[in-house]
Amino acid sequence: MTTANTSRRRAGWIPIVAGLGASALLLTGCSAAGSSTAAPKEFTYLSFTENTAIAETLTSLSTGACKAENDALPLKITNQPQGSYDQQLQLLAGQKALPSLFASGNTPQIAKDLTKSGQLVDIGKALTDLGVADAILPAAGKAIESLYGSAIGIPTELNIEGIWYNKAILADNGITPPATWDELVEDAATVKAAGVTPFAAAGKDGWPLTRLVGSYLYRTVGPDALQAVADGDAKLTDPEYVAAAEAVAALGAEGYFGEGVGSIDYATAENAFLSGSAAFFYMGSWALSDFNDPEKATIGSENIGFIPFPDVAGGAGSSDQVGANVGVPLAMSQTSYDDKSAAWLKCIAENFGQESLSAQGVLTGLTVNGEVEVPALTAQVQETIAATDTSVLWFEALLNAQATTTSQTNAGQLVTGAISGADFMKLVQADLG
Repeated sequence: MTTANTSRRRAGWIPIVAGLGASALLLTGCSAAGSSTAAPKEFTYLSFTENTAIAETLTSLSTGACKAENDALPLKITNQPQGSYDQQLQLLAGQKALPSLFASGNTPQIAKDLTKSGQLVDIGKALTDLGVADAILPAAGKAIESLYGSAIGIPTELNIEGIWYNKAILADNGITPPATWDELVEDAATVKAAGVTPFAAAGKDGWPLTRLVGSYLYRTVGPDALQAVADGDAKLTDPEYVAAAEAVAALGAEGYFGEGVGSIDYATAENAFLSGSAAFFYMGSWALSDFNDPEKATIGSENIGFIPFPDVAGGAGSSDQVGANVGVPLAMSQTSYDDKSAAWLKCIAENFGQESLSAQGVLTGLTVNGEVEVPALTAQVQETIAATDTSVLWFEALLNAQATTTSQTNAGQLVTGAISGADFMKLVQADLG
């Protein structure tokens, strides 16, 4: 086990969720007493029913590090099923009755609409005013900013993404962890010749494959590659974008994903890697709980290494720009924000990261200000996060729902040769207009 002590770093920042038709006062900051309504008597938190981890951490803080804040403004937790959560937020927003703290919603647009109507606290400014602006890790701040467009979310998760590899397989074949795409492709050829499947991938689910397309784009076109598509300044059918899909399709054409990749689901792909049947596995750090479980990772967690998606020769991006996501950030209501709510925010910023890591083993986008004993592989991921100032999103992050579905349902066909890279990008672009 490794003792992790993550020092404070400067913050970046970003937004949240909810669609509503009512107009509201323009958000001008997050000074206490944001409205003329009566001061709140409780610190209310609205959560997804399906997500209990955040509520458990807040409850623990209310009796521990944040007891004084809880005594002054008691925590009250309510739940809403995820399927109807956005509608509930819209209803509450229309009544100017948003809870003190709440999960930001299922889509970034919800938070963008709430921000536009002036109903969300600017968390970035609030943390600066409270003297804890550096409570947000830079990678988390950048991810929120890229996804939401403004500084209004508390990142209660931070998952980085990249390529996990089997150290023994690489060592047995005289391979060092690849630093470039060309080296990765060469290594795949080497291990395939040795009778090992190069890449475990869930073609049935689709998104683990489109992650490769997006990562390749970030390395070639640059970290703003998919933002340019969202803004209408580029199209997925542009030659440099098609090249990314073709590069991933080429892996499939060489048989580097093994047999039947289009029918393999997440659990099967992960098991192939953790049982030693595959050399590489693109995935996020949310899989650490399985990687650190000796019953699931029969190869042993000490035999697992991690690298960010490698550089592509001549590309505008860099492997320093690590893929990341922040789960569902938490937002705060401007209407109920006062000195007592501000005290809660400060306490959460200073203590949530350590509590979540020590009690649940969950890495967040908040600094850890004490020592927490974690597995060595988790500590390695923490070190990568701490050294990351710029993060990038996944392929579908900025796509609409229809384009996302089209992307993920056609990814398996991309690597089995059923459709070309050009056709894949054409299908997705068609849903973007």
